[in-house]
Amino acid sequence: MRCFPGLTATSPHVPPTANRNPLTHSAPPTAGRPSATAPPAAASGPSAPLSAPASTRGAPGPLPARDAPWRASGAPHGGRHAGLSLAAPGVPRDPYPLYRVLREGFPLVWDEATGAWLVSRYRDVRAALARPRLVALPPGRTLAHMEGATHLAHRALVSPALRGRALEALAAGTARTAHVLARRIAGRQEADLVAEFCHWLPAAAAVAALGLPYEDAARVQELCRGGLTHLGGGPHHALDACLRPHLARRRAHPGDDLLSVLCTAEVDGRPLSDETVTGVAGTLLGGGGEAAALGLASFLANLLDHPGQLALLRERPELIPGAWAESLRRDPPAPVVLRRAARPVTVAGFPLPAGAVVACLVGSAGRDPARFADPDRYDIFRADPGGLAFGAGRHSCPGAALAGLTAGHGLRALLDALPGLRWAPGARPAPEGLLTRGPRSLLVRLK
Repeated sequence: MRCFPGLTATSPHVPPTANRNPLTHSAPPTAGRPSATAPPAAASGPSAPLSAPASTRGAPGPLPARDAPWRASGAPHGGRHAGLSLAAPGVPRDPYPLYRVLREGFPLVWDEATGAWLVSRYRDVRAALARPRLVALPPGRTLAHMEGATHLAHRALVSPALRGRALEALAAGTARTAHVLARRIAGRQEADLVAEFCHWLPAAAAVAALGLPYEDAARVQELCRGGLTHLGGGPHHALDACLRPHLARRRAHPGDDLLSVLCTAEVDGRPLSDETVTGVAGTLLGGGGEAAALGLASFLANLLDHPGQLALLRERPELIPGAWAESLRRDPPAPVVLRRAARPVTVAGFPLPAGAVVACLVGSAGRDPARFADPDRYDIFRADPGGLAFGAGRHSCPGAALAGLTAGHGLRALLDALPGLRWAPGARPAPEGLLTRGPRSLLVRLK
């Protein structure tokens, strides 16, 4: 996922020419065939909300005409197709019409406004997320940015650390926090679950995983709201200041928590540096930020929309993991995941040069009718919801288990404390956002 990304930077702008398709940067079929190794077009121009930083954006050079994605998709030759952009009006409010058009006719297309190649079909998005050559965009220093043996070694440390006694302590701390938050609102007539539950629980769960004092939950939430993400973006210095005193204590007196595991671990006979430990910790702490809160909010919204399924989960809590996975498929909290080609790579069957930015449209992939029957429907009994919300392959987010645990304990706590939980009259909110998406409020009736 994702893990859960968020990025704002300057977009490359390629001046249109008579001989270039503005979607693909490819020569039209009537033009001469350019070299596949032609240099990238000059990057300059206005800012846009979705693209790579200027130092790494790598706007792709021309592809061979015979390999142009728009030709293979059967799209009309020529034309700007200006509406096929994440920056088009109305897309953050409702991106699904755009996703449908992309899946049906443009499996890979150059979005000039955002400086990225858009990939939209389930099979292509899954393959792109798993490709080692497509890496997280800098700046960052978490698992998503690490390469080669270093990446594998650090991942091998984190995954086992979320098992055994550390996992038991995490589950107990998450459940306790969820019940405290649920009981605080139980005596009221109405409450906003986003503001009073969803915004707090993921950060508290991450704090519990790392073995930090409970009082640090508010500080972690503040850092996440300030821009800390599971991809390592945001206020690193503030995160370092928060964690450094705990690192020294864990190195001297380790316990069973994840931070102790990282502080005492070795790679090639040497301990991890403080910077590496805080970077890996940031992967989990960033998972307690906005995207995690929105994922939990979308989960609750889907169940409130289907009171029969909600009642069934009350009776059969063993179905909760499947209900959570189905919500991630239908309404992922990070529906656009940005990757950069570290080396030349093939995406959706077409070659892209090193430096190209690829927008993996997870929100589109999760509703691909070629992969899912009746994809817009929320169904807790769906046999295989796909599982792209937290990435795939070596770039899958190690916080996925933590997020699932948080959602499960959160729902159980709400069901225990709020037996009459339902929508407040007329309160169903529409989800918002593009890089992170979900309802910003959940006004519910509690009695």
